[in-house]
Amino acid sequence: MSETVPQSLDGLVVSDQSGFFRVEMADGTSVVCRLRGRLLEAARSSDIAAIGDRVQIQLLPDGTGSIEAVYPRQSALSRALRTEGKRGAGDSEREQIIIANADQAFFVFAATQPAPNLRMLDRFLVAGEKSGIGKLTIVVNKIDLEDNSMVKAQFSVYEKLGYPVLYTSARHQLGVAELQAALKGHLSVFTGPSGVGKTSLLNAVQPGLGRTVKAVSQRRAEGQHTTRDSVLIRLDMGGHLADTPGMRSLTLWDIEPEELDGYFRELAPLVKQCKFNDCGHGAESGCAVGAALHTGVVTTSRYQSYRALRAELEAAYALY
Repeated sequence: MSETVPQSLDGLVVSDQSGFFRVEMADGTSVVCRLRGRLLEAARSSDIAAIGDRVQIQLLPDGTGSIEAVYPRQSALSRALRTEGKRGAGDSEREQIIIANADQAFFVFAATQPAPNLRMLDRFLVAGEKSGIGKLTIVVNKIDLEDNSMVKAQFSVYEKLGYPVLYTSARHQLGVAELQAALKGHLSVFTGPSGVGKTSLLNAVQPGLGRTVKAVSQRRAEGQHTTRDSVLIRLDMGGHLADTPGMRSLTLWDIEPEELDGYFRELAPLVKQCKFNDCGHGAESGCAVGAALHTGVVTTSRYQSYRALRAELEAAYALY
């Protein structure tokens, strides 16, 4: 009697909890999988498999699966995560993939309650530029609670830099149709700080979506060693959306201080014009960034964000 050959299939990772991955097949069914042994070693310094990854799995007799291979990523939105124990291999930081292979990211902030933290938005945009995600969009929610002219003036600098800005109100359905059109057929991620109304906005995009995401996240958070609270949901209109919990911080991953200027859209073209190759864009003579700051080509707020992030990275790299 011949031995049955395990079936291999391709799928999409839609959730990850403590080393258990739910992989969605093309027909919408899903299989709970674990990494094959040889992949576990590589998972110590970074997430070998994460939500959004395209993987090859092998079906096992008990109905579960084994992830045999992870296909190359087109993009990866990451952050540095402090860990302890075996998964972090004793290191103080490791890479956590927020989402792999997203083709667009929506950074959701509120017009008020809470007031938008533009320094934090700049941090998200740097991570987005680093990620390789093709389209980065800023969503400003709760515009019904603030003077629209003031809100749009505050975010106009980002529109001038080429970032699309969507102004929304989940309560009054403002901007929801535009958001639905932008999400259709894409693999997208919603992320931002707490309290900006992401759940209400998700419910406006698709009835029950925010509640579904929240319920799944809460169930998964019951495990003591949950590695990620994000979950990838199939949209009725087509495509998938990952919603991340409100982030209180986002530590940049794998960006050296000297390359940070390349992730600021207005600074990158100026770098070659600086007098010195190692210009830190501080008080150096012949600094093109400093000159652009004085003429208003570079805004003070964005420049201050750059300087604060660079100081943070310099302090981190000084430890190694």
